[in-house]
Amino acid sequence: MSEMDKKRREAIRYLGFGRNAADERTYELIEASFDDLNREASPRFVYRIFDLDHSVDGLLRVGTMEIQSKSLLRNLKGCGQVVLFGATLGAGADRLIRRVSLTDMARAVVLQACAAAELEEYCDEQQKKISTELEKSGLYLRPRFSPGYGDFPIEFQEPIMRMLDCAKKIGLTMTDSYMMSPTKSVTAIIGISTEKERCPISGCEACGKKDCAYRR
Repeated sequence: MSEMDKKRREAIRYLGFGRNAADERTYELIEASFDDLNREASPRFVYRIFDLDHSVDGLLRVGTMEIQSKSLLRNLKGCGQVVLFGATLGAGADRLIRRVSLTDMARAVVLQACAAAELEEYCDEQQKKISTELEKSGLYLRPRFSPGYGDFPIEFQEPIMRMLDCAKKIGLTMTDSYMMSPTKSVTAIIGISTEKERCPISGCEACGKKDCAYRR
């Protein structure tokens, strides 16, 4: 499957079609939306590697962060380090969505879905690059795990962004209500382990193994 086919499929999933095929008009809007995003978006990312301390039962320490999250603890089982990761499609994508929403809400909804798919694909690509470098040293990555997943509070976006200096490095900031600006952005923690797990980069949504110890 080509990268474009994968993005189309993800956009259709975000639009809520499930297993049903999208209609011809929706496909046309999807193609046009990806073309628009290619012109307007300016994706950027930043990452840093930190040691992970889980010597205190139930508590994860990453730099200055102390996190209590059973789901994240499960995901990071066996990891001695983590990647803190941040990425954005840039302000141009936000401006495009706002501009389109003023005149064509149907197109704006499709554009939102395509932007989410574009961001996910961009994050996957950057994670693969990080993974390739780490594997040279016998280290392997787990899937991304973002604040808001499971019982990992959304409030941890703030310290992750601060520790990555996202405002300076990629122009990513956050409001007092934890909304990111630009909105088509993501932060995440990615576990680093000496053991190679068969985890897809795209995460638990793409994996059928329901009894996995690392599942979100």
